[in-house]
Amino acid sequence: MPTTPPARSPAESVAEGPDIVVAALSARALAAAARRAGRSPAAVDLFADLDTRRLAKPCLRLPCEALRLESGPLRNALARTDLRGLPLVYGAGFEDDPALLAHFAEDRPLMGNRPDVVARVKDPFRFAATLARLGIPHPPVALTVNGSPDAHLLKRIGGSGGAHIIPASMALAKPGWYLQRRVTGHAVSVLFLADGDRAVVVGLSRQWAAPTPAIPYRYGGAAGPWRCPERWTRTLPAMIGRLAAAFELVGLNSADFLVTGSDLHLLEINPRPGATLDVFDRPPMPPLLGLHLDACAGRLPDRLPVLSGCRAAAVFYADAPTRIETGRRWPAWTADQPAAPVTIGRGEPVCTVFGNGPSAGAARRHAERRQRELAALAAMEMQ
Repeated sequence: MPTTPPARSPAESVAEGPDIVVAALSARALAAAARRAGRSPAAVDLFADLDTRRLAKPCLRLPCEALRLESGPLRNALARTDLRGLPLVYGAGFEDDPALLAHFAEDRPLMGNRPDVVARVKDPFRFAATLARLGIPHPPVALTVNGSPDAHLLKRIGGSGGAHIIPASMALAKPGWYLQRRVTGHAVSVLFLADGDRAVVVGLSRQWAAPTPAIPYRYGGAAGPWRCPERWTRTLPAMIGRLAAAFELVGLNSADFLVTGSDLHLLEINPRPGATLDVFDRPPMPPLLGLHLDACAGRLPDRLPVLSGCRAAAVFYADAPTRIETGRRWPAWTADQPAAPVTIGRGEPVCTVFGNGPSAGAARRHAERRQRELAALAAMEMQ
């Protein structure tokens, strides 16, 4: 197990620079979590948003090709003299290239799941076989299907964020993709800590899509904590514990389910911290990145506090090409604020919008009202 790198005092952080690197498609949430945990992060991602730059020094922007992390530029960024050997916390974007994680693990502590664990979790057929052995319901997967493919979805192996999921139109999956039987229901994600053998649930969140005709399963947001139905208060934590042991998961992970009536269908495990950091990383919850580092070193909390109220984090997408000029003032309830001047294409993410409420549904509605406010302001500026 990797050991937890010690946090520095603020004075040491200023004098000595970063003590940890966070890297993801968008690293802002990880950088904010690192700051809350007393760390001094450097960040590497595709956007280098304004708030990420305030949180992380240095904040390095990689070339953005189809919203995927490219191996060459990422290797070059992490080879910088001031980042060499620093512990790496990785987020979304590495699931399709465990070999890249293995490369980084050669010369720095990898604060998260081992590359071979990521490979097993994101291999749809090994994953499905393990779930069958554990008796955990999971939609069937295949490379080919008999008859009409209409009852299936086509998914890219290692994809994240929902943009890679489309209705199947052929009975044969193309290389690097697979077919999964459709299951109806509403999406629930379980954020949990694991130490390679045991697990502790941090919280449940309701998730939703922001569909377009071309991308019907595009990620829209999450709200939580969602109260676990009483019928699952024992079975769900036990299920998460079996998953943690079977895959030797460590640190923060999330398990995504579809809920139909009283039935749970596990869709996937995201073997790294994800978007729901924005939902759960707030008082009285201890700093989640600190808990992540502790769990990677084999230390789990006995219990976690219950959060009061609910928070939503929703992605605001551009309905039309949107120009962001220098000097734009962003509301305090936004994050991932683009560095100007920049033009954001239609359908691309603009920022994250937060909402609050007494329930997950109320928090989501609050965030959606704020999204409409931003959309109205953007429309006025385009006139």
